[in-house]
Amino acid sequence: MTTRAPIFDQILADYRQKVKDLGEDAGRCETLGVTQTQTGFTVPLFNQSITITPDRIVDENGVPPSHSASVLVCQYLLLCPDYPQTDRTLVTYKDFKDAAPYVIGFKNTAEHAIAKTFSGRLDALEMACQALDGQPFDTDVACQTAFQFQALPRVPIFLLFNDADDDFPAQCTLLFWKNAAGYLDMECLAMIGGMLAHRLQESYKLR
Repeated sequence: MTTRAPIFDQILADYRQKVKDLGEDAGRCETLGVTQTQTGFTVPLFNQSITITPDRIVDENGVPPSHSASVLVCQYLLLCPDYPQTDRTLVTYKDFKDAAPYVIGFKNTAEHAIAKTFSGRLDALEMACQALDGQPFDTDVACQTAFQFQALPRVPIFLLFNDADDDFPAQCTLLFWKNAAGYLDMECLAMIGGMLAHRLQESYKLR
């Protein structure tokens, strides 16, 4: 069993305090699609619900989520825009204005990771997507399968996949609505891609 470094606990403690300082905020809840409880907020993240209170961050089973998931839900609360963002144009991660420092990492930990894991395993990918509550997605882009996931209430992520053939390796493209940049910074959006890849890989391993 690995022991988490104290710095990570301090980071989450700082986030919990910042979330606590938000106080009662019905407008924030409406803008973000989250629920406020007596002591904090509950935020849906993919196919689980995470509750943030001054004392802890836990999922619906009372289990602390990963550090990245904890940071992500806190940042979603803290970076809330002043008003709902409405531009639903689909864009790749690299299309975001401030994404450049994270583009290579996003490709490696998200898109390339999914393509490598599920190359020659299209059926397994579709089952893994369904296990994460992914919904088939209609698109004009040529691909063999496409799914939409509700990463956060206002931040969906879209997966397009073409399996390997005689001429090309498997390819995965992840898309966001353009308005995602109004809800999260580029590091957090990259975390969503990496989280999706990890959860799809874990779902596949469990089969």
